[in-house]
Order: sequence, then structure tokens, then C-alpha cells
Amino acid sequence: MISKKAQEIPPFIVMDVLEKAQELERKGEHIIHLEVGEPDFDTPECINEAGYRAICDGKTHYTHSMGLIELREAISEDYWNKYRVKISPEQVLVASGTSPAMVLLFSALLDAGDEVILSNPYYPCYPNIIRFVDGAPVFVEVLEEEGFQYLPEMIGEKLSPKVKGIMINSPSNPTGNIMSRERMERIAQFSPYIISDEIYHGLVYKREAHSILEFTERAFVINGFSKLYAMTGWRLGYLIAPKEFIRPMQKIQQNLFISASSFSQWAALAGLQSAGEDVQKMVETYDQRRRYLIPRLKELGFGITVEPTGAFYILANAKRFSKDSYRLAFDILQEAKVGVAPGIDFGSNAEGYLRFCYANSMENIVEGMNRLERYLKRYK
Repeated sequence: MISKKAQEIPPFIVMDVLEKAQELERKGEHIIHLEVGEPDFDTPECINEAGYRAICDGKTHYTHSMGLIELREAISEDYWNKYRVKISPEQVLVASGTSPAMVLLFSALLDAGDEVILSNPYYPCYPNIIRFVDGAPVFVEVLEEEGFQYLPEMIGEKLSPKVKGIMINSPSNPTGNIMSRERMERIAQFSPYIISDEIYHGLVYKREAHSILEFTERAFVINGFSKLYAMTGWRLGYLIAPKEFIRPMQKIQQNLFISASSFSQWAALAGLQSAGEDVQKMVETYDQRRRYLIPRLKELGFGITVEPTGAFYILANAKRFSKDSYRLAFDILQEAKVGVAPGIDFGSNAEGYLRFCYANSMENIVEGMNRLERYLKRYK
């Protein structure tokens, strides 16, 4: 008999869109992919070379379960250089991506029935992983006019003795919006641990992104190399945590994952040390696409109340076309041959929205918008 957990975990709908798009591609269709949040750039050459050298030098064995000390030291130095926060390498645990990092974190933080406050919309895996370890997500219905960011008083209304954590994500997936320093400072004053997903840090085009560690030590940081360094397939993330949580998470890591990939860690170290120019070029290119796509979507009739300035996403209001985002997204894919993510994947409060990802070439984005324009004229 299949377990209840396995039966009840929801699908990641954007992957369903991608897989349907791939099915159409196998039939000869040309699809413009604006659905999946994956950099379209190749991994910078200095990172590739370091990974290759590590393999050739025989650095293909288990590492320390917390990760290479050289990499953990470099992560600590990176956070000092960017945010002027002092963290010890002993507070850093390297994992095989940020999703396994979240499994470690929530397994160490939550007992059965403990709660974590999440904004709605949210990254789909947050509540799914929380429930998988027998925790309970508590949702805050954030507002479009506030850029889908918490109002601190909304968090206060949800607090109870069962709440062990408050989840924040800035720059955000799915919205691309960035939380202000003032708002983060106010959220940091709440007593539960703050869990800050900082995976899109560095992908910022106007406003400055702040780490939660600037405002409190009662915090966990989730970060990694997939987005900023175009290393999705290398599967490498990390946690920064209060010291008392490190040994418990290390033990879970030893049992579930042993350690992260050895050569991926050496490659990531090279990224932190040498890939600055490559990253800057990627950021500039993303911003060019963002500045094209926002007004173009508005021309087509989508609503964007607060313009996103981070990550590579736009969550656009599509309610004038349909309030069923799932059906709309799959119809756009089938008829216009453009992949977009339905808002319902990101929570009930994102129903009626579509997420557009601009991690694709300008040529493809322009073609995708032209196809979408033709589709909407027929749709009306």
C-alpha cells in the first residue's frame, strides 16, 4: 500500500507544464519556454574548469558531511563582504541543493504539528516540505498592491505558541519583488526563528537585497549556486544556521545524503572566487529582458501593480482573461506554443495570475510575446 505522504504530496505544476511542452517538442512543435525558473546561460568557464580539475585530480570522494571547509570559509567571507555579517564556517552546512537543505532545516526545527508562517503566494515546495516532515504551514494572504510582501501586522495576527518559524523570500519566487530593509527589520523582531530563502540574492536590478542576518541571529539562511552562477545541474546549496542546530542537521545529512557532491563543491568555490565578471554580465542581460517584458505584458493587458526588481520572474494579473490560471496556461501552451506557469501553482492567492520567467534569450522572449499577442486577440 502506497504511503499517505506519497499519495498526498501535490505535483509541482510548472514541471507538468514543462513536461507537456517537451511532449509537444517531440512532435515537432517549437515552444518558447517562459515557465521554468532556470538560467539559460551556460555555467561560467572558470567554474567548469574547477569541476573538471577536481575530477581529474581525484577529488571525487566523500567530503566532510558539512561540506568542504574551504567552501564554508568562502561562504562566510562572501556574507561578510556583501552584508557585513560575521558567521563562522561552523554555522554553514553544504547540501545537494536548496531543497535538501530545506528538508534538513525543517526536520531539525519542527516536531509534529509545529507551524511555519508563509506568505501566499509562495514557492510551491515550501508547504510541501513542511507537511512532509509533519509540520503545518500557516498562510498570510499578502496583497498585490504591497508587491505580495508581508505587512508585519499580518504576521502578528498569525503568531501562536505552535509557530516555530516565519518564512521570507526576497527577491521572491514567484513575484520577483524585493523586501525593504525597514520591513525586514520589523519582521526580525518577532520571536520565532526567521527562515530566509536568499537563493536569488545577486539577481537584483534596482533596490538592494538584504540578508536577514543583518537584523537578527535567530535566523536560518537558505542559499545556493543554482540561480546566480547558472549551476542548476550541479545540485549545490547551503544553510547558515544558529550553532545549536548544526549538529542535529549534520546527523540528518549523514543519514540521508552523506555529503554533497565533492567536485561540485570545488567548482562552487571557484565561482565565489573568480566568477564575478560572468555573473555581472548575466545580471545585466536579465535586466535588459526585464525592462522589455514588463511594459510589453502591460500592453497586452496584464496587470503588474508593483514592478519586480529581482530574480527573473514577473507575476502578472491575468484575471481579465481568465480566473482559471491552470486552464489558461495549458491553453496558451497548446495554442500559442508558449510555456508559462499558472498562478495556482504558487497558492490560492495567486489564482488568476501567470508567472513569466525571463531566463530565456531576448529573441525568444520577443517571439513569445508576439505569439501571446496573437493568441489573446483570438481568445477575446
